[in-house]
Amino acid sequence: GRFDRRVVVNRPDVRGREGILQVHLRKIPVGPDVNVVTLAKATPGFSGADLANLVNEAALLAARRNQKVVNMAEFESSKDKVLMGAERKSMMITDEEKKVTAYHEGGHALLAAILPHADPVHKVTIIPRGMALGLTQQLPSEEKHNWTKEQLEDRIAVCMGGRIAEDLAFKAISTGASNDIEQATEMARRMVCEWGMSALGPLAYGKKDEAIFLGKEFGRSQDYSEATAIQIDEEVRRIVTTQFDRGNALLKERFADLTTIAEALLEHESLDGTQILQIVRGEKMNLPPVPPPAPPPVVAETEAEKPEVIAPFLGPMPEPKLS
Repeated sequence: GRFDRRVVVNRPDVRGREGILQVHLRKIPVGPDVNVVTLAKATPGFSGADLANLVNEAALLAARRNQKVVNMAEFESSKDKVLMGAERKSMMITDEEKKVTAYHEGGHALLAAILPHADPVHKVTIIPRGMALGLTQQLPSEEKHNWTKEQLEDRIAVCMGGRIAEDLAFKAISTGASNDIEQATEMARRMVCEWGMSALGPLAYGKKDEAIFLGKEFGRSQDYSEATAIQIDEEVRRIVTTQFDRGNALLKERFADLTTIAEALLEHESLDGTQILQIVRGEKMNLPPVPPPAPPPVVAETEAEKPEVIAPFLGPMPEPKLS
């Protein structure tokens, strides 16, 4: 084989995902409300295996619900499971932790809803999924192949929203923002070192050590001076702190909306993007009607299942006499 030949297989775009979904949907009966185009648009970044898993999970969920067809609701639930992990409703969480999580996710959602270049909010939940106590899911409205400086800055601000909301609501911070801080720092460093979006100019710092053989880790060699390294660190810190201060000012101004979102999450556990926008605009939030609890099933009583009739106790039984 030739090791100098490189074949790049990109993830499918929206048309590719639509075609893949149509192939997998041939195997299962689907309801009339299932829209393949909507599913394809709502699954950016999914590979063919992810889409197959999505359809399989939806079919399993419909079978558990004793349905003959798979409806759009099952696809939405399976999409959340593939993207965010399985729900862990049995996980014991204190009321205080739940409240902190509600404000944390509310901070992410509110900034994503009001920042002009942020991706729209798709769903916010405080139901534990995977390793997270809560999640805010954003989905782009269209396929993106390039990111502008303004979009990246808004993403960093949204990452900082959870930490800011905790500080504003409780005057304390927790370890829940560790992944957010890691993502924001990585984006800021790439803006400085790879994309030339800082005061250091349009220069690339740090050469990537690309591996020829699979299994070797990718690294980055330092091809700049110690003085430049100090400047890089200062620029990364400046970008993150600037967006932190920006998000802090916005959440202070809209703290009433933040409280409304947190209280709605505590009551309903999950909100979609439309409901978040209704809160931000000051409109009444539309909630789906809660179905009444199903009555217990009536089981036909058979002869074998009839309870045994026990005669009342009338005193000690006479002892048998031996003949």
